[in-house]
Amino acid sequence: MAFSKILVANRGEIAWRVMRTANVMGYRTVAVYSDADKDAPHVAFADEAVRIGPPPVGESYLSIDRILEAAHKSGADAVHPGYGFLSENEAFAASCEQAGLVFIGPPPTAIAAMGNKAAAKRRMIDSGVPCVPGYQGADQSDANLEAEARKIGLPIMVKAAAGGGGRGMRLVEQDGDLLEAIRTARTEAESAFGSGELILEKAVTDARHVEIQVFADNHGDVIHLGERDCSVQRRHQKVVEEAPSPAVDAGLRARMGAAAVAAARAIGYRGAGTVEFLLGADGEFYFLEMNTRLQVEHPVTEAITGLDLVEWQLRIARGESLPLTQEQVRLTGHAIEVRLYAEDPYSGFLPQTGRIDMWRPATGPGVRIDHGMKDGLSISPFYDPMIAKVIASGATREEARRRLIKALRDTIVLGPITNRHFLIRLLEHPEFAAGKATTAFLGKHTFPGPEVTNAHWTLAASLLWQQSAARYPAPLRGWRNSNPEPTPIRLAVGDKERTLHISDAPSIAAQHVIDGNDIVVDLDGFTVRFQDRTYMPPASAAAGSDGRLRAPMDGRIVAIKVAAGDKVIRGQTLVVLEAMKIQHQLKAVLDAEVESIAVQEGQQVANRTVLVTMAADAAAR
Repeated sequence: MAFSKILVANRGEIAWRVMRTANVMGYRTVAVYSDADKDAPHVAFADEAVRIGPPPVGESYLSIDRILEAAHKSGADAVHPGYGFLSENEAFAASCEQAGLVFIGPPPTAIAAMGNKAAAKRRMIDSGVPCVPGYQGADQSDANLEAEARKIGLPIMVKAAAGGGGRGMRLVEQDGDLLEAIRTARTEAESAFGSGELILEKAVTDARHVEIQVFADNHGDVIHLGERDCSVQRRHQKVVEEAPSPAVDAGLRARMGAAAVAAARAIGYRGAGTVEFLLGADGEFYFLEMNTRLQVEHPVTEAITGLDLVEWQLRIARGESLPLTQEQVRLTGHAIEVRLYAEDPYSGFLPQTGRIDMWRPATGPGVRIDHGMKDGLSISPFYDPMIAKVIASGATREEARRRLIKALRDTIVLGPITNRHFLIRLLEHPEFAAGKATTAFLGKHTFPGPEVTNAHWTLAASLLWQQSAARYPAPLRGWRNSNPEPTPIRLAVGDKERTLHISDAPSIAAQHVIDGNDIVVDLDGFTVRFQDRTYMPPASAAAGSDGRLRAPMDGRIVAIKVAAGDKVIRGQTLVVLEAMKIQHQLKAVLDAEVESIAVQEGQQVANRTVLVTMAADAAAR
């Protein structure tokens, strides 16, 4: 199983992370890229790079044929799948082996055993691993799933059998929402994973999501490297991950670790894997799924073990034994990771797209930032909008938490809206600080959007006033044919508009960028995008109230729920838009009559594209 050149079948921070370790170990690396990623840092870092197609994942990163063609073209003799995309695709693993390539991951049979949640759960039940009560049968009709859900009893989780990452997953608490949840989860699952098969599970409320990192070699040895707590989630996607879990003591760790090792042994596992459990308040734990790959959150395990998990993957792939026995594994200190996303946390975590104008990741003791960013790189609608993983470690949980907050404050990312300010507030929350957060945390605590303060308005106006010095000498700014007057600067944020009069301003060393008619400023971790309307006509009515429904981001039209002539009411879904594999219900903001539909199902649209025009628009003109 010797190899010397590794093709990394992934993109962004994932690919760059794998390549860094491979490079240190003396391997040559090959990057693959779609047209959207041709300027990405991971492409420049690799020894070689091969284009694999246009931006849509089905024509690039999810195309087995194109990945294998790239391996053949580059002369790679091994493939690392990263995490996401084809990393848990047994057909891809088998195809690599059939092509004579070393697949740096588990055998295809192990991926197949755990790749389908329904089959995996049945296997775990047979192996004696505790599982959440539910339904994982073959009858996938709406009527049967409804009936089985009612047998189990609400609240219930509807999950894609073939998926992960929160896609194709719905929590149902009201009986009237059940059928719609089943149908939406199935549609989303088909889009994300190519399979609409669903499973049902009793929702274990106010539990913790705790996962165990396992490793297995080709010589029959399997060990675990402790647990990670991933309880703080939104839309069933992890927001914060930490190791070790504040809720797990040595005895519970041993029991959960033994169950995870048993699960790996039951399927003849090899390499890195993660066995995920729900941990109830009573200390009972239940198998959720096994991810047959390296996890996004693996850096927190690396921080407390002092190990490089990618290095372990490469050593096991070339036939070596596990570097440590279970007794030799030591957990020291604490580490916490957050996922920095291009999304608006104060508007339903709406994914954002656009150019990163300024990227300055933090540094400091115990700080690690895994990313694939640089100035000028764009967040594309075709892929996950994660910008970076920000990780901090320390001797104690509190030290790690403080360092992580500081790292987020020190990280500068200007361009699209991000969740940075939200993450800081989350980490500062007393319940999280006390280590008490469960999967219910974000559901029971609200984080309303912060107010844009006078300081923000003044800062933006002053920076624009300073910029005018490049065009006009100071004595001419605000000049009148009588006495000079303050310069009026008209700014807007959303539907709020203010005019500020600036006559002088001290030199300001604030983080900001000018982007066309916008100025983006950062103040105390909160980034605000102002529109400079000084030389623009008066602002129109609030977005959508003019009768035009516009796309809130780049994406693909999945469904159109209305037709011309339909009467609609405020809050009614008009269009379903898919972006970053998540479906967004776009609703009417007023009662009106549909005048025209400007798009078709399946069409790719840009941010702010008019989708639907309602009759109110004619009256407004």
